[in-house]
Amino acid sequence: MRTVCLPIWATEILFFFIFLIACKEEIDHKPAALPKTYLLVHGANDGAWVWKKVVPLLQAQGHRVAAIDLPGHGEDKTPPEAVTLEDYAEKVVKVANAQPGPVILVGHSSGGISIAQAAERLGTAKVEKLIFLDAFLPKNGESALSLAERLFPPSPTGEPTFADSFIFDSTGATFTLDPAKVDHFLYHDCSAEDQAFAKAHAGKQPIAPLATPVQVSDAVYGAIPKYYILCTEARNGDMSEMAKNVPTRKIVTLPTSHSPFFSRPQALVDLIVSF
Repeated sequence: MRTVCLPIWATEILFFFIFLIACKEEIDHKPAALPKTYLLVHGANDGAWVWKKVVPLLQAQGHRVAAIDLPGHGEDKTPPEAVTLEDYAEKVVKVANAQPGPVILVGHSSGGISIAQAAERLGTAKVEKLIFLDAFLPKNGESALSLAERLFPPSPTGEPTFADSFIFDSTGATFTLDPAKVDHFLYHDCSAEDQAFAKAHAGKQPIAPLATPVQVSDAVYGAIPKYYILCTEARNGDMSEMAKNVPTRKIVTLPTSHSPFFSRPQALVDLIVSF
């Protein structure tokens, strides 16, 4: 029997193709990433409706998704003037406990306060991670209003700020947003259709949940991995210092207004699932 010896260059090419085939087989047999469960929590004056573009994009990747109407918002008919931070947290806890396995809480804007308080109650076994979308990121004893007072001082030039768009009711218990001003502060990069949709659905915002300090601990809230998405073109307030208020695993930027769920939903989803 005659033995045929291949040239060195041919042997190298053969081994290279064998390596490629082996890698392809490994990729083909690699198990798909397990689906996650995302609970989406809106901010002030909003409702689950802000996530209307995000929900189907996450579901298309196989994830379970629940967009929550906090008490007094969206389809929830609780009188806004009676709503507390405890009510917000209880709603998130209830929805989370109805899900199988761990959950990932995503909080937008003042929704960061809601997910922080809810995470403390749910614990590290239930909450896989917290994602703060241009959101308030509180330490123990801080509220949305106390953080805003510390991190968003009045404009030294006297220019209008986002707070100038608040229209308080006669009792001071709730406020709505001035529709003539919110496009500039919240939706400047959104389509006219999305701007109209948001203004048509925005509702009253209770003051109590924003004024109530969170009660969280290092052992629970502090131990849950946190990630921050900073919207660098937002006009309602620069959140760059807020993003560093509590240690996070990662801070990423998104060049959008405060409402990327309208203006760039796919880019937002790509970031959410990357953590």
